[in-house]
Amino acid sequence: MNTKFQFLTSLFILLPFFVFAQTGTLRGVILDEFNNPVDNVNIRVDDTGTTTNENGFFILKIPANQDITVTFTHISLKKTVATFNLKNGEELEFNPVMQTNVEQIATVVISGRKRKDVEGIITLKPATIRKIPGANAGVENLLKTLPGVNSNNELSTQYSVRGGNYDENLVYVNGIEVYRPFLIRSGQQEGLSFVNTDLVQNVDFSAGGFQAKYGDKLSSVLDITYRKPTEFGVAADLSLLGGSIAIEAVSNDNKLTGIVGVRYRDNSLLVNAKETETNYDPKFLDVQSFVTYNFTDKFSLSFLGNASINKYNYEPQTRQTNFGTLADPIALLVFYEGQEKDAYQTLFGALQGTYKVNDDLNLSLVASTYHTTEEEYFDILAQYRLGEVNTNIGDEDLGEVEFSEGIGGQLNHGRNDLDALITTIEHKGDFEMNENNFEWSIKYTNEDIRDRLVEWEVIDSAGFTVNPPNLDNFDNQPYQPNEGPITAYQNVRATNNTSIDRIQAYLQWSRRFDVGDSKVWVNAGARCIIGMYKEMVLQVLHKPYLALEHKLQLNQTGKKTCCFDLELVFITNLLFTENYVIKMEKYNQM
Repeated sequence: MNTKFQFLTSLFILLPFFVFAQTGTLRGVILDEFNNPVDNVNIRVDDTGTTTNENGFFILKIPANQDITVTFTHISLKKTVATFNLKNGEELEFNPVMQTNVEQIATVVISGRKRKDVEGIITLKPATIRKIPGANAGVENLLKTLPGVNSNNELSTQYSVRGGNYDENLVYVNGIEVYRPFLIRSGQQEGLSFVNTDLVQNVDFSAGGFQAKYGDKLSSVLDITYRKPTEFGVAADLSLLGGSIAIEAVSNDNKLTGIVGVRYRDNSLLVNAKETETNYDPKFLDVQSFVTYNFTDKFSLSFLGNASINKYNYEPQTRQTNFGTLADPIALLVFYEGQEKDAYQTLFGALQGTYKVNDDLNLSLVASTYHTTEEEYFDILAQYRLGEVNTNIGDEDLGEVEFSEGIGGQLNHGRNDLDALITTIEHKGDFEMNENNFEWSIKYTNEDIRDRLVEWEVIDSAGFTVNPPNLDNFDNQPYQPNEGPITAYQNVRATNNTSIDRIQAYLQWSRRFDVGDSKVWVNAGARCIIGMYKEMVLQVLHKPYLALEHKLQLNQTGKKTCCFDLELVFITNLLFTENYVIKMEKYNQM
């Protein structure tokens, strides 16, 4: 009985220490004055501490919500002392530079920028993205200023890289591939980009030669990282074209963080200077959120969500286009009836669980769903006349068409619908061993797409219907009457229900090392894609990757008034592709 009493008493005394113990995490890399990692550095906090490994890396738990003094000592370097005050669950990266002389320089924080430069990745600062003006400001607006990136419409967020197609660019947000609407055919209909700049922490862009982990599209990769808030904050932006607001917050124990962004845009002011006078009503609304919860120091769960509603209403009225010469000016005058109504509604959600086994091994599981419903309806009648323009200066009708040389009409009709559901589940991992980095993934994707396309066009010239040129009985109007049925100049009708099951996997190895004054980064990997279609077609795609990037840095310093810095980068990238298609068809027996 006495033993049980003593046990309960001890448990009662120690329980508050377990319940109320709050800690923060301090981690980083210690370098010397030549930027080399320092191993066996003693890091002490009172009676506890740790040491750095061979890469200069350390991780240390310290009490939260109080001033803690941390001492860094080494047998051949000067002692460094720093004081920290971390919140419960907060993680801080601290990278001191320890000197051999008496003077101690300021703290240096390593951001990984140099390593990405060696790997051929361009890093863009979010602050720079927000300051770039444009008709459709955002990440893509800044990408168009980079070498090899082109766009033919300032209202569009799409771009081509090195002459590639506009749909050959991959976009990732926090390692999750994102999509855009399918039926959009012009920049005026696009609206908002998926990437919300108010939520962005880091932007990486690779214009080709990227690693095996970045999918099977060949033009470019845009890798976006949304930030995890550390404190409460609000950011707002308001203009004549719309506005945005972003709210971020963190819980008291720093385990739950979340950021939410709302954007609204109206591009009607941008088309007032166009040749076509219209009732133009494009409205775009977008809501995004990124929420993370840290269950333990090793396991965290995050959610990325997006909901967007894009409505595009277009009602053209008149248009006049002048051409010809000064002596013989000609004008094309068009009068419109009808309208176009488009609607694109998308929902996207991704749940990602990350487990840190140790400092060298990380595992994650991602499940995502993308659903889009798109409508494109239009009935537009255009009646035109081509004529001479009044050039008599002083006349009241100066610039008006006074004599019509030709008249005609054109009727466009469309009823297009699309419903797509894309579901993905993926396992990813990375492992660090002796400065060798291994990354792997296996992903299953199901694409269920239902598409209906109904479009036709009728062209009339001076009261005579123009038949399509591919008909055998092409008429000779107006010299001979057309006694056959009236045929649309263009007529497209199709209904597609497609279901695709796809398995993708990749494995890659990379290593970075120094050779004298040069920095060399080697990456090799392979990617395999297996696709099973509804029509029983099996497609196997195998892609081995090999990349070698050599960065030579030459420094020559003479007198204090002269400094010379030369940096040369040599990049070699090889891509091999093998494609196997196996058709399995079902035959009905007689």
